[in-house]
Amino acid sequence: MLLMDKYADKIYGTITCYDRMIIQGYIPGWSHAEGMTGYLNANNIRIFDFSNFSQPLTEQIRANAQRIADENGIEIEFIRKLRAFRKDVRIQEIIQETAKTEGLIHIFSAMEQCNTYKPWHDKTTGKTFLKFDQSKCLHYYFYFIDKELGLCYLRVPTWAPFRLQFYMNGHNLLAHKLQKKGITYRMHDNAFLEISDVEAAQKLSDRINPEDLHKVLDAFAKRYCPVPETLGLSYTWTIQQIECATDVMFKQPGDLGPLYDEIIRTAIFTVKPDNIATFLGQRITYNCKKEVGTNYNVRILGTRIKHHMGDVSIIIT
Repeated sequence: MLLMDKYADKIYGTITCYDRMIIQGYIPGWSHAEGMTGYLNANNIRIFDFSNFSQPLTEQIRANAQRIADENGIEIEFIRKLRAFRKDVRIQEIIQETAKTEGLIHIFSAMEQCNTYKPWHDKTTGKTFLKFDQSKCLHYYFYFIDKELGLCYLRVPTWAPFRLQFYMNGHNLLAHKLQKKGITYRMHDNAFLEISDVEAAQKLSDRINPEDLHKVLDAFAKRYCPVPETLGLSYTWTIQQIECATDVMFKQPGDLGPLYDEIIRTAIFTVKPDNIATFLGQRITYNCKKEVGTNYNVRILGTRIKHHMGDVSIIIT
């Protein structure tokens, strides 16, 4: 029996929506070594001049970041030691200090690994081209609050091929839609506790127009990474990671307490690998190479169980 059926008399409603979403932006002709080689050749740029070609673009991104920081009265914070602190925690502290509800919140910069290319001459074939390479370059993290998407960030590298990373949370998007429709709700952290019209809210959650989202992302790219536009190029957007959350809203806080331990024990001891595969719409076969398992963690904020199969997972918190 499903949880929602077993405790139907205690549950106010459920809402399923997108949660954490990470979207990558890439320039189609630059996203692979062959494409970048073709671009340089088409524009009469020597392959071994790739660094000379990229350097002015790097300076353009740096100058743009500094201009944005100056216009907003923000000092770019350089992270000298990665993982010295959590950026999302620091951002929440700044939001509390400044009481900002919209616009640019902060800018981080950090030296991080990036994918790039290196010139190569094949003596066997006599051909000169670019090969895939990995290096480190300065990255900017622009954190801002969008009136529709809520708190977001755009990660901008300062070296070609300038692949972007955009983060948003689907809960924030749904909350904005509820406000526009006059549907009242209560949230705690990143979960809905109550929604006055659950059925209408679910319909709103199911309606995400990719074309509209692409237009918004194009505007962000233009603002924070102007390089492609100056060259007559544009970004294409693809999903890197997406989480879908189901919030189960109980009628009374006291209704959940006695059930919580039972739910946790059930999730740990009765869920088997074939169950996990079924949850995730997959199948375990004799030649399956994906690791299947369950992780149980107790944290300050509560308990988390994670069923995983390969790169896909279900999290219960």
